[in-house]
Amino acid sequence: MCGRFALHLAHGEIRQIPGHDDVEADEWIDEDEFVPRYNIAPRTYAPVLRRGDPGPSSSSSDGERYVLQSMKWGLIPHWSKHEDKTLSTFNARSESLIEGGHMWASIKGKKRCAVLCQGYYEWLTKGKEKLPHFVRHKDGRLMLLAGLYDCVTLEGQTKPLWTFTVVTTDANKELEWLHDRQPVILPTREALDKWLDTSSQTWTSELTKLVQPYHDAKCPLECYQVPKEVGKVGTESSTFIEPITSRKDGIQAMFSKQAKTSDSKHPAVKRSRSKSPAKVHDLTADSPPPTKKAKVEKRKSEKGNSDVAVVGGPSTPKKPGAEESKHASTKSPTKRKSPRKTRDVDASESASPAKITSFFHKG
Repeated sequence: MCGRFALHLAHGEIRQIPGHDDVEADEWIDEDEFVPRYNIAPRTYAPVLRRGDPGPSSSSSDGERYVLQSMKWGLIPHWSKHEDKTLSTFNARSESLIEGGHMWASIKGKKRCAVLCQGYYEWLTKGKEKLPHFVRHKDGRLMLLAGLYDCVTLEGQTKPLWTFTVVTTDANKELEWLHDRQPVILPTREALDKWLDTSSQTWTSELTKLVQPYHDAKCPLECYQVPKEVGKVGTESSTFIEPITSRKDGIQAMFSKQAKTSDSKHPAVKRSRSKSPAKVHDLTADSPPPTKKAKVEKRKSEKGNSDVAVVGGPSTPKKPGAEESKHASTKSPTKRKSPRKTRDVDASESASPAKITSFFHKG
């Protein structure tokens, strides 16, 4: 299906129909009704391209010219007396047009149009989530969607109301993972001319060939995920048509900013790493004692989710009893009494048994 699309270009640029240099519109009817938007939803106005209406005094060539006209999305049939908002006519299934009958029978042969857009949105259902994606022409040209239109003057109204619908078909193999339907896309001038040619006033086999899944290697499509905010009608942002991974205000940018802030407040301490795997030290008299590895703790940074490595300095071998002596010297400048001496002697005993023995011999 197609329930949302984008067309946020200046009116003058839309008149040029970017990417379709050989397509021209002689005029734009009700131009002021259209407001460029990144999030065009049903029941809002959008420009469509159709054949000009030859008047009583006009030449036959007038019916061959193209005109732009702003119409309301959601077709209201010409026989309607009131606008039925419960009627879902935003899309028209191609199968219904081919089979005949249905409410499109009196419209499909006479009133066909092309809906202009930069691309359309489709939602991927993933569990309980619905993730919006944007589909567009890879080269950036305007997308021309096959549509139908009608005109009605409702009761109590004097001005005729022009409305349109978007024709949909089965999704092609490249997009069937996203949704089982897609709008009918008119890729070339030839396809556009055939679709807008209503001279026969009937549905033909040539039209049936046009309403098939999109296949055009010369003008491929691209699809990418966009922000969820586009799902809310009335919201507007240029980021709606940008990939969510490259948004300047996106999630990746946020984490990158947090990481930079964290790094500036908690500079990482560089550690020297050996280029080769750790070796087993040979504990012989000739080899120096191994140094203990630096202790590394991971602490959560105050801001952000990054871990900050706190690296303790490598410990060097110390003489037994040296640390106690250090503590003793820092606690008090005064001399210690006999209990302290006893502790020092004990430390010496554990460190150098040979010296203690000689001490007793001297006694």
